[in-house]
Amino acid sequence: MNKNTRVMKPYLFILLILITLAPCLGFGADINLPGISIDINNQSDSKPVATAFKILLVMTVLSLAPSIIVVMTSFTRIIIVFSMLRHALGMQQTPPNSVLISLALFLTVFTMLPVFKDMHQHAITPFLDGKIETEEAAEQAMTPLRKFMIRQTREQDLMLMVEISKTEVPKTLDDISNFLLIPAFMLSELKTAFQIGFVIFLPFLMIDMIVASILMSMGMMMVPPMMISLPIKILMFVLIDGWNVVTGALMGSFH
Repeated sequence: MNKNTRVMKPYLFILLILITLAPCLGFGADINLPGISIDINNQSDSKPVATAFKILLVMTVLSLAPSIIVVMTSFTRIIIVFSMLRHALGMQQTPPNSVLISLALFLTVFTMLPVFKDMHQHAITPFLDGKIETEEAAEQAMTPLRKFMIRQTREQDLMLMVEISKTEVPKTLDDISNFLLIPAFMLSELKTAFQIGFVIFLPFLMIDMIVASILMSMGMMMVPPMMISLPIKILMFVLIDGWNVVTGALMGSFH
């Protein structure tokens, strides 16, 4: 097979397809292929279009779900605290990231369950039943999330975003736009997570300092303090049932 024949093969294949579909390409005709049916006729019924739009909207929400979970729920605070706890213990890869993220996701669901129920009752179910339009459904879905974020957001963080955006100061909670509320909420979550992480770090830091002082006084400067302090920290964390303590403190930190 020469070079010209290889170059012409794709074009011959396309030409064969066009010849096969030529009888079906008339105006108002239907194209029926195995497993595929394309109707070119004018349709006055808008119901299929509405159904397709709903499917597109659901797919869009699903594709944005990871970002929504990170920026508009309690996931940020939980995962940061767990990460700082792992560093305080001195174990960089234990528990693994997959374990911490999975636990953080479940705790996020438990924390946000009232919000999700409210969204499902007042936004998702009426929209799927055709009782409300898309804009109203989006507004109804955002209302519970906005209430949750406002309860967790500090006033100074919100005022910082107002100052950065150079907009008017909101007079009521309803005047706060999502453009200002979401970054202010994230800043508040980061600050709260670091405050909790600092409190968690203190006892482990004391253990490291005590072990290092004892090794220095005994002249064992060549022994890494981490080799001695790590099992002590793990033992202390297990004895006080640390995971339950940290999880309970995290769940109680949400307003």
